[in-house]
Amino acid sequence: MQQYVTYKRVSTADQGRSGLGLAAQERDIGIFLEAYSEGPYEVLGDFVEVQTGKADSRAELTKALELARATGAELLVAKLDRLSRKVSFIATLMEDCKVSLRVAAMPSADKFQLHIYAALAEQEREFISVRTKAALAEAKARGVKLGGLRDATEKRNAAVQANAKERAEKVAGIIVPLRNQGASLRDIAAALNKSGVVTARGGQWQASQVQRTLRRLDDV
Repeated sequence: MQQYVTYKRVSTADQGRSGLGLAAQERDIGIFLEAYSEGPYEVLGDFVEVQTGKADSRAELTKALELARATGAELLVAKLDRLSRKVSFIATLMEDCKVSLRVAAMPSADKFQLHIYAALAEQEREFISVRTKAALAEAKARGVKLGGLRDATEKRNAAVQANAKERAEKVAGIIVPLRNQGASLRDIAAALNKSGVVTARGGQWQASQVQRTLRRLDDV
């Protein structure tokens, strides 16, 4: 029987109390266990952490790893960034011969693929940080009051995200069952187009748009 140790993480105490993010992780782990686990399975331990992914020292993760090492069970997380946002930490963990890592959102990914994904995600976060600082510096040079700019930007971003999530939820009844059945992003886009469902801009669905919509639903 395949054995697992599951680990879930949210970044703030508010998320931990409200359950935001935990439900999505629980759902993805459940999908993996039912659809991708090889034969019968057993979950030996379920660990939940409320802490930033930038910290390497986390009490619940330490417990999860100790149990995985002691039993030979696979460490199962919903997404790679729930384990850590630092590629160095993930790389070190992958070198541990006593730890076998599985990621529910990438059920067929091997260690090499997970390492590449972690490295690319870290590069993207670094670029976004640099780009944001450059934009703020340019605004400050033009005499823009950054506090007011930030408030307006946050309100605008919140409205955009709310609208995007609302649109995602409208098509969830089509794309989620198809994803659970193993349909590809391209097949899901074709199904939406065939059903006459248009994108927010009134166009045809592409695989990349389906992927973004699924990510928004994962965060609900």
